[in-house]
Amino acid sequence: MQSLGLNVGGGAPLRILCLGAHSDDIEIGCGGSLLELLDQYQIVDVDWVVFSAQGRREREATSSARSFLKKARRSRVTVKRFRDGFFPYDGAAIKRAFEQLKSRPSPDLVFTHYRDDRHQDHRVVSDLTWNTFRNHVILEYEIPKYDGDLGAPNTFMPLTRRVLTRKLERLDAAFSSQRQKHWFTPDTFRGLMRLRGMECRAPEGYAEAFYGRKIVLSTL
Repeated sequence: MQSLGLNVGGGAPLRILCLGAHSDDIEIGCGGSLLELLDQYQIVDVDWVVFSAQGRREREATSSARSFLKKARRSRVTVKRFRDGFFPYDGAAIKRAFEQLKSRPSPDLVFTHYRDDRHQDHRVVSDLTWNTFRNHVILEYEIPKYDGDLGAPNTFMPLTRRVLTRKLERLDAAFSSQRQKHWFTPDTFRGLMRLRGMECRAPEGYAEAFYGRKIVLSTL
């Protein structure tokens, strides 16, 4: 299994764009990978966009993003208030929000939802990501849930046990509103990361997994 890195240098920052439909999606799907990248790269700028969060969920989204992005050189957290569950019907307005993202610095890496996720909001965000960022490295993350739509990802980020612990602790601390959900437990998240770690032979046994649908390799 061959590993490839993100090639940034000469004092340039690694620019990451994180897109999530709901307030905990980014943290669940790629929170560990973000923590690893922030540990590994000296200069990281992050745009973090949540499309649906209101009231308590908005406060949780903002607080959680800040906790995950403490090591970023620059970070911008944007929380929208589109209706949860109605993204396919609010598509024009969400499309306009995506168009506004083009005015921001071009990202080196985009994290977004899995295109075949069974949650309708997640699919809209994924589709619009590909419509908007057509010449970028895009990794689609997975969210475990009742729908049973986990697939066979092809891109892996091994996680250290230290990062695994930080991710689980920050999820639990940030999203008290979700604790009553039967699936929102450390065991759920740890179990999926252990499975993905086994699949990629991660040195410390844990990983997050993604779908890399179009990645251009270069020797330059």
